[in-house]
Amino acid sequence: MMETGLLLQYLLIALAVVASAAYVLNRQLPAFTRRLRVACAVPMVRERRPGWMRALGRWIAPRATGAAGACGGCDGCGPAD
Repeated sequence: MMETGLLLQYLLIALAVVASAAYVLNRQLPAFTRRLRVACAVPMVRERRPGWMRALGRWIAPRATGAAGACGGCDGCGPAD
């Protein structure tokens, strides 16, 4: 049987790997990450869902952009204002 300390160590390593993968995905593919977040959030915010699930969906959903860049990404490639 696995010791509690070793299990905790594996869980922390897995959490670090998932967090770093999410950061790289968001940094390198922002439009894909945005579409993925929308696809996850839309089913959660429907009216018949429980309140906690709608709140989680609103938290997952990306912020609305008024004038997104041509690629739908970070808007970092446009002209400076």
